[in-house]
Amino acid sequence: MPEKTGLYSIGSAGAAIRQISSGSGDETRWVAVLQDVGERVEVHVTTLKRKRTLMGAGTFKVSGDHELTAQIAGRPLMCRVNAQANALLVANDLGQILYFAAGECGFELKQTFAPFGVLAAGERVEMEFLLGGTTAVITGTDGRMAAYSLFRTESAKERLFGRIKDFPAMSQGLSDLAVSARNKAFLAASQESVSLRYLTTGAVRWKSRMPFKVQKALIGGKYDRLFFLDEAGTLHAYRLDDPHPEAGFKAFFGKIWYEGYTEPVYAWQSTGGTDEFESKLSMVPLLFGSLKGTFYALVFALPLALLAALYTSQFAAPNFKQFVKPAMEIMASLPSVVLGFLGALWLAPLIERQMPSVFLVILALPAAALAFGGIWSRIPAAKKAWCPDGREMLVMAPVVLVTAWAAWQMGPWVERIFFTVADPETGKRIADFRLWWPAVTGLDFEQRNSLVVGFMMGFAVIPIIFTISEDALSNVSASLKSASLALGASRWQTAIRIIVPTASAGILSAVMIGFGRAVGETMIVVMATGNTPVMNWNIFSGMRTLSANIAVELPEAPYLGTLYRTLFLGAFLLFVLTFAVNTLAEFLRERLRTRYENV
Repeated sequence: MPEKTGLYSIGSAGAAIRQISSGSGDETRWVAVLQDVGERVEVHVTTLKRKRTLMGAGTFKVSGDHELTAQIAGRPLMCRVNAQANALLVANDLGQILYFAAGECGFELKQTFAPFGVLAAGERVEMEFLLGGTTAVITGTDGRMAAYSLFRTESAKERLFGRIKDFPAMSQGLSDLAVSARNKAFLAASQESVSLRYLTTGAVRWKSRMPFKVQKALIGGKYDRLFFLDEAGTLHAYRLDDPHPEAGFKAFFGKIWYEGYTEPVYAWQSTGGTDEFESKLSMVPLLFGSLKGTFYALVFALPLALLAALYTSQFAAPNFKQFVKPAMEIMASLPSVVLGFLGALWLAPLIERQMPSVFLVILALPAAALAFGGIWSRIPAAKKAWCPDGREMLVMAPVVLVTAWAAWQMGPWVERIFFTVADPETGKRIADFRLWWPAVTGLDFEQRNSLVVGFMMGFAVIPIIFTISEDALSNVSASLKSASLALGASRWQTAIRIIVPTASAGILSAVMIGFGRAVGETMIVVMATGNTPVMNWNIFSGMRTLSANIAVELPEAPYLGTLYRTLFLGAFLLFVLTFAVNTLAEFLRERLRTRYENV
């Protein structure tokens, strides 16, 4: 039932009210009127307030009556209060829009802007707030149309209206404008022409030419009916079937200027806390996140897997291979949820605390391996005869372990020298990489980030790449290897210049299968990253992938709703991505196989 609040006196007593507009927030209500007082038009705003207690909300009581006429240049023609009762727009005969908001000393004029510049004689601007009260559609009587939204720029201290979209003009001027109470749609009428438009995408959802001139238009409360009043006073009702107005190619793949944003962006945010929330359904951050996670996983996995396969097939002792390959195959059976669990609860906090140590180990291990190989190759054969070929790893292992331990221990020392920053609380210089990174680069540092995902997803991908690559390298004809060695090539030269090119088709297949495994991974990404749809290559920020997005959003998506269908689109894009990569890989593999089939 409507709430009865009593009768209140508004504006000048006895003056005719030309126009009235109201909005009601949780504790505040505004009622704005235009009144004809003699030869002038006055603008009055009555404010009402109520208190909310544990027993519920009280009744609205008048808290003030404000006249704004003195602050308005020209003659006021229209006023609109938004739904939350925190913004008032007044249009004058100069083609200007004046934005008022409540201040400490009554209503303050925050902004004046001319949406369409200087207007011709007899023209005027009109406006209507869309659902949510953040954006107003402003039109000219000549048919021009634009959307202005409240947002805060970097230089502004408060939110002001800014132009975010332009819509196609109505060729015969504008006869009426109606907004939806259910979403961001609005209906424009121009003589016989009508056009249904949607704010978020800027799309024209439907347009038609009526067999009558439209005087008034209305969108049904459930967004399922359109009503038109013609010149003869006859009401025409039409059924509206537009279940997914916020969807479309531009919504999924284009940059959109959303309400409250300072510029057009790619964004994914499917749900909000209120019915007025503007859904953001861009696939671009999810595609970017899938590629980002796959990139960091392969950066970690490819060198280890391919070099391990090369060593095992070409350099290691035969009995060593009998243990390594089964161990790698068992590693492939490790559930991804276990890797995600370890990444989230063990690896992520460890990396956060010891980031310099992690970097030193990553740099020191390859350097130590290369240095050992260079020194070992220069030792005369007579002096290393005690170590048979294929057993060099037994000598190298202690060197690698000692190097890793020393690099890890040097981490805090390096952090104290190179990664110091002023403590935000005390102002003293402290050694903390977590604070240093944002201060120097301006990028975020999150505990669950792409580095963690790269490590854990890499462990899931390494066994697949290793097994297939090792099989491809081992299946190269032994006669090629023997011939190369007989002609004086070293084992390393034989492996790099003969074995690897011949097995390149199989190695490429291994890499592509590993790519497919990484791009479709779900549980590791869900558990080991912040699962936020951001678009940057910062290694210390997270991402949201297509597969993780489906896993997170699908249980809450209304059946056959817009989000539900959008998630199926994401699944289709994931399939297309892997299909395209596998097709390219197959093409390259055939070319490589044709090139080396006669070797």
